[in-house]
Amino acid sequence: MTVELDTRSVESSVATEIYISATSKDDAPPQGQAQEIFSRILDVLHSKNAYILQERVFATMDVMETILRVRSEVYTDVDDGVAPSLLVGKEGMSGPIAGIQVYAISSDSRPEVVNLQGTPCGRILHVPGGAYLTLSSISAAQSVQATEQAKATLEKAESALKQFDADFLSVPRTWMWLGDILSWYDDFNRVRTKFFADRGLIGEGTRQSMPASTGIGLRCADGSKCAMDLIAVLQPPDSTQYLQAVGKQQCALEYGSAFSRASRAITPAGQTIFVSGTASIDASGATTNIGDGPGQVNATIENVRAVLRDTQTADEDVVQAVAYCKTTEVEKIFNDVKGKLGWPCVTVICDICRPDLLFEMEATAMTPAKSE
Repeated sequence: MTVELDTRSVESSVATEIYISATSKDDAPPQGQAQEIFSRILDVLHSKNAYILQERVFATMDVMETILRVRSEVYTDVDDGVAPSLLVGKEGMSGPIAGIQVYAISSDSRPEVVNLQGTPCGRILHVPGGAYLTLSSISAAQSVQATEQAKATLEKAESALKQFDADFLSVPRTWMWLGDILSWYDDFNRVRTKFFADRGLIGEGTRQSMPASTGIGLRCADGSKCAMDLIAVLQPPDSTQYLQAVGKQQCALEYGSAFSRASRAITPAGQTIFVSGTASIDASGATTNIGDGPGQVNATIENVRAVLRDTQTADEDVVQAVAYCKTTEVEKIFNDVKGKLGWPCVTVICDICRPDLLFEMEATAMTPAKSE
């Protein structure tokens, strides 16, 4: 068996949320790896009578076409036309396919496809007392500058939310996929901060309602410099808590990055804690352990764990995680400690948002809904 599959589920009276993380274990040909990954994911979906809400593929560019073809061949009865986010990184120790993550749902109602400008781009789920939206690979025209792409991407996501009388105040979590991140991350931050300020999410007199977020140096396979995924909680209203400063780190907005360290949201099967992309950064916003791979990996993990502790969640509540490593050397360091975490994790090789950062990690944790 060439693939390791980790499935975590949380169940309530109205739905079961299912998180699947698939990684390869050896250097088998990419086609064979993809065949096994998607076949095993399909088995999980069938066994739980579940449907995909959001899906991400982490791989090198040269195998994306093969992955998409195999996915289409395997996903015959679950393919609703919404493409996964195809995220391009460098080859790591597991080969050209770093991993695939799926967020799925089992409930009496099936997710409906959301279209934007005629293209399937996400799904909406209605369950008793709740409505939830996911968007994947929202991006803008590639011919314009990166900052214009970022602005247009945020506006496109906003227009999708408006289809359901919602806005970014309904969004607990975003992922920003930023090609060539080190050349324009400061410019991206200025665009995002202005966008959020113009919409009343941040600024004087607001509740500072910034989504938890990851901004990372992975580009989408379509070549865009900026693309995004998000999760929105449309119903019940005002059900997201934005944790600007939590754990060992202070509010990132203080040094110009408009995201919350974490968010807490009501989701179909319980409560979800979204831990933003987290690195070896201290309370003042400065990088720590510069040039020290083990130091950065350990400090990052402790920073993530501090958020989990402050939100009353534990290691065993983590349902999905991604480790972003700048090099395979950093990946080797992380692999030495990964097994002790027990987190279902995909490890990707890519640039982090600062030249002196070697490692970043995000996590999603879930606790079941409280019984009446």
